[in-house]
This record gives sequence, C-alpha cells and structure tokens, in this order.
Amino acid sequence: MKKTALIALVMLSTVSCTWIDALKHSVREFFGEEVVARVGSERLYRSALEDVVPRGLSPEDSVAFVRQYINSWASEKIFLDVADKELSKSEKDVTKELEDYRMSLLKYRFEQRYINERLDTVITEHEIRSYYEANPERFILQDPIVKVRYMVIPASSKSLKKITEKMSSNDVADVLEAETLASSAAIRYVDHSEKWMDILPLALEARTDVTTLLGAMDKSFIRIPDSEGNLFVAYVTDMVRKGKPAPLEYCTDRIRDIILSSRKHDLVTSLEQDLLEDARSNGKFKIL
Repeated sequence: MKKTALIALVMLSTVSCTWIDALKHSVREFFGEEVVARVGSERLYRSALEDVVPRGLSPEDSVAFVRQYINSWASEKIFLDVADKELSKSEKDVTKELEDYRMSLLKYRFEQRYINERLDTVITEHEIRSYYEANPERFILQDPIVKVRYMVIPASSKSLKKITEKMSSNDVADVLEAETLASSAAIRYVDHSEKWMDILPLALEARTDVTTLLGAMDKSFIRIPDSEGNLFVAYVTDMVRKGKPAPLEYCTDRIRDIILSSRKHDLVTSLEQDLLEDARSNGKFKIL
C-alpha cells in the first residue's frame, strides 16, 4: 500500500504545469464558470471581472471598464507568451533577479522596523527655525506665493461691487459680510488669506496660466472674465515674488520632512556600522 502511494506521488510530481492548469480550467468550467476571453490555453472567467469592477459605475462605464480590463489581460498574456517563445533559456532564468529582490525587500523591511522603533519624531520650532536660517538658499521661490481671497461670480451680479469692496477690507466684520454675501451670489468663494498658497493653483482656479494671471494684477486685485459670463476676482493680501526666500511658515512642513529624513538616514547608517562592528568582534566577518 505504501509502495503504491509512493509511486502515485512520484507520478503526480512529474505531471506538467500545463496539464495541471488545463485540469483547473476543466474543473471551473464543469462547475459553470463562464469564460469571457481566451488567449491560447489561458482563460479569463466572469468571476474575475466581478471582483475588479468598481462599484457605483454606470452601465456604460462598467462596459467600458470591462472591455479595457479584458484587453489589458489579453495583452499581458500575449506578451508573455511571445516572450516565452522568443527568449533563450538563460534569458528566462530570473533566479538571480528574484533572489536580489528578495534580499533587498528583507533589508528594507528590517530597516523600516528598526527606524519605526527608534525614530524620534518630535521636532521643535527651534530646530525648524535653525535649519531655515542655516540653509536660506534651499528656500528661494521658483514661483510667487500668495495669501488671497478670491471668488468666481456672474459678471452681472448685483452683489459683485459690494462683495469686492468687503473682501478687500481689513475689518473682520467686512470680511465676514463678504463671505456671507458670496455664499448666495458667487459660484465659488475662498478665503485663503491666512495661509500661503502657490500661484499655479490660483491660476487654475482662474482658468488661465500664471503669466496671464500676474499680468492681470492691478495693485492687489486680479480680475479675469471667462467665456461663460463669469468673473474671477481675487484680492491678494500678501505676496512673495519669484526669486525671493519663502517665509518660514511656508517652509515648515518641508523642513520637518527634511529633518525626519535626515534622522532616518542617520539611523540606517548607524545600524549598518553597528552590525559590521558586531560581526567583526564576534569573528563572523574577517578580511582575508
């Protein structure tokens, strides 16, 4: 009995992968799995599509998504089939690349665990300011930044003049009144006067480019009409021009990321040195 089982096991181990795949396909089709596409011996089943189609799509979008998915699936299978036929045995041998990737992945995962267990994420305002003052050349602006209040409003709106006046006021009550009026009269109203923003997103809000936006600036106001009868109005409360150093508050998040990145690098460097020294001290590593 044992001898029979052993012979069966040996025979099973010699069965080709192609035969096994064919058997799997036969079993799935026997149980009613509907095939929606074929490439050679490969099959794509309806159940696979049901798992990938996003919920909430319209019927038309679902059909388009499925068609694109099937085409991508077929393209990959055809590509791999041609590559398998055209490449030599040595070219298809990816053993070394897989091992290199495995080793790199193991190293990366250990480094991440080591960093997560030891990284000091507390960064003081003093550290941020010290880095900013020690590296002024790193914070020269490539494009202007602004603090601004802006809106998109029908050019014919009766509230346009009053909102424009109120949004440019230094009085808090006037600014609040502008926002209240704009909530019903404007298509969009944004108060970004407390935080710096890049000029490009503002240009995109105006449906124009940066050069046109800046060219339309008259003192602190920007007015740009569109083709739909609306008017983009912006009041710039503060601005730092291109080529000037960015304010510290604009750079804070970036500096925090730089400091954290530096700490991570130092931890990894220290880890590598410690492991090397430990291997030397216990005789695991020797230069012969």
